[in-house]
Parts: sequence; structure tokens; C-alpha cells
Amino acid sequence: MSRATCATIHLGALRDNLRRLRELAGDARIMAVVKADGYGHGLERVARMLAEADAFGVACIADGQRLRAAGIRQRIVVLSGIDEAADIGEMHRLGLESTIHHASQIDWLAADRNPRPLKVWLKIDSGMHRLGFAAADVAGARARLRTLPNVDRDIGLMTHFANSDVIGDAQTMAQIECFQRIASDMPGAQTLSNSAAVLGWPQARGQWIRPGGLLYGISVATGTSGADFGFRPAMTLSSKLVAINRIAKGEPIGYAATWTCPEDMDIGVVQIGYGDGYPRSAASGTPLLVNGRRAAIVGRVSMDLITVDLRGHDDARVGDPVILWGPQLPVEEIAAHAGTIGYELTCGMTRRVRFLEDMD
Repeated sequence: MSRATCATIHLGALRDNLRRLRELAGDARIMAVVKADGYGHGLERVARMLAEADAFGVACIADGQRLRAAGIRQRIVVLSGIDEAADIGEMHRLGLESTIHHASQIDWLAADRNPRPLKVWLKIDSGMHRLGFAAADVAGARARLRTLPNVDRDIGLMTHFANSDVIGDAQTMAQIECFQRIASDMPGAQTLSNSAAVLGWPQARGQWIRPGGLLYGISVATGTSGADFGFRPAMTLSSKLVAINRIAKGEPIGYAATWTCPEDMDIGVVQIGYGDGYPRSAASGTPLLVNGRRAAIVGRVSMDLITVDLRGHDDARVGDPVILWGPQLPVEEIAAHAGTIGYELTCGMTRRVRFLEDMD
């Protein structure tokens, strides 16, 4: 028999979250970001459920290959762009669009002999300082692209925010102003807003928004969940109790003896660990649900198992269901206990986790 650990993907939640984003987007079109295997929810599965999106954003050409093989016909933008000159032919074959963030990519396009125009998005570094052309170099890069016969003359403009999940943040305001100064004289569609910016920065909407986490019902704003903004979690991670042991007061639990029983008590053992993608950094006190009621992890998360304080769960039995996160227990709460964000947790599921689909 396979392990009990399952990730159930709520397909209806994906559809509902896209509709909620339509409400927030106004006249802007939606580029649904499905990179990292649809934030861990399954690339093809997610794309099929987000069929009403205007375009998809992916991290690499391989994602575009998978989407086209699955019959996806929407526009697909490769957010990292071409990685080498040989990529250009595959971009043409698949009908993909490329972000252009570095002069080397323009050099490759200039040397390419394919006469078909490639649709591109010019990325502006407005303050993230990761990918993109510095403000002083944007006009020159755009002018050079427009001289190339194999580049579509309708060049989009893109930037990415570093801290948009903090409403009122001065850095984000400076990035918006930087982008607007540069883009004011340049025609073409504009896309600035990630999920957090859709919620907190309506002045940065542009003609396209690029939501990622909100499609999956996840918020990165500190102390909030996607549900706080009208979004539904699209993943439930579950397992079961495989043992219940009576442990004496003063006895340590798990590796490195990081937690000691304060009294004689029942300790449950759940069939999940960091080998499944559950974070090892989740500290004692991290919540989970046993039979739908809260309990807490005690001791260190191991590769295959976690241990649980079952005080107050006198009715617990071996085989009982355990929810690690889902609609009743936000993944953002678990992430806060683990010192990370919900995105990392859903993206971290390993191949031994069974994926199930729920139409709700």
C-alpha cells in the first residue's frame, strides 16, 4: 500500500480564485502565473482549470512545452526569457513570448536569421535589482529591439516588485514611480502587479496583472491568509495517525530531544515528514488537525514522521485522519511557524505524495 500522505487539489477553488481576480482586476487582463508546477498544484491540472485566463506566465521553456503538449492555446510568456541563442527556434515553434531582461538576449535575437517576429516583453529593473534593464538603459534596449525585423514591434513593458505585500511601502511606491517615468513615453502593454500588488496597489494595475499565489488561495501579506481577501485554498495536505504511544513525564520526544513531556501523556505519530515536503523547520507548537480538531507538533520533524501532542484528544485512534493544511487550517499559518511563506510549502511536495482531485 502507498503512504497515506495526500495532497488534494480543489479544482473549484482554482476557478473561483480566477473569477475573484477578475473582480479585482478591473479592465486589466490576467496573465496567470503557473510556474513551479503550478505552485506545486500540478501545471497541466491548473492550466486546464484556469482556461479563462488571458495568458499564462511560466518560468522556463520546458513549462511552455508541457502546456502546449496538454493542448493549451493561450498566450504563454516565459518570464525568464531565452537562456541561450538556441532557445529562439523553440520559442517560435511553440508560439511562446519572451521576457527580455539583458543585453545578451538582444544579441542572440540580432544574430538569429528566422524572419518570423517574436513577441517580447522588455523588463525594467525599477528597484528589485534581480533581472531587468536599469532605468538609464531601457530606452536604448527598446530602440535596439525595434530595429530587429524578427522582433514584434508591439513590445510590452514589465517590472517586478520587491515588497508589494507591505501596503504603503515606500520602496514599492518608488518602484511604481520609476516605472511610470520610464514607460510614459513608450507605447505598449504594461504589466507590473503580482498577487500582492493586485490587493494593495491599484495604481499599478497596468493593462495586465500577473497573479500567482492568489490563484491558489495563498497570501504572502504578514498575518493574513488568502481567505481574508476572498480566495479559497486550493490544496489540502493530509495523512493519518499510524501510532499512539503513552510516554512518561520527563521523557524526551524525537531527534535531539528538543521537547520533553510535561506529564504522562499520549503522543501520536503521523505519517508525514520532510521527505514528503513538510518543513523540517516547523517547530513544536505548529498546529495540525486530528479528526478536525487542533493539536500541535512536538519534537523535531523527521524525514518520514512527525509526533503530535494528543492531550485533549482522548478519542484519537490509529488510522484517524490528520490535516496538515487546507481550508480549515491555512498554509500561511503553518508557514509562519516554519519561518517561511506558503508558496514554499505548496511548491515543496515530493514525488511520494499522492495527488488527488476534488471538484469543489
